[in-house]
Amino acid sequence: VQLQASGGGLVQPGGSLRLSCSASGSTLSSYGVGWFRQAPGKEREFVAARRKNAPGTYYADSVKGRFTISRDNANNRVYLQMNNLRPEDTAVYYCAATGPGNPISSAYFRSSTYLYWGQGTLVTVSS
Repeated sequence: VQLQASGGGLVQPGGSLRLSCSASGSTLSSYGVGWFRQAPGKEREFVAARRKNAPGTYYADSVKGRFTISRDNANNRVYLQMNNLRPEDTAVYYCAATGPGNPISSAYFRSSTYLYWGQGTLVTVSS
């Protein structure tokens, strides 16, 4: 599975962005998917994930209520809608897909669960 993230950019605090992750080489609906981010000087952290079989969405506490992960199976894409952005959301965002199988819920929060990674897209929240 090859993944490509896009949609990053510069946005003011309180603004919104939608990140997109397109897949090729396989059907993304067959995999769990997640978004992670890495801010300068910090470790990569979990943002959101969705199981291959809905329901089953997971969010980091820091983005709950502001970010939404969704799938577009017809177009083999996953989205991350980000609203009410804050300066601390500034990071490189990565999309990822699990391997075959059905990981337990807690596994979705761990980067080691994901076998496939896209290149990052930079989100900068600043006035």
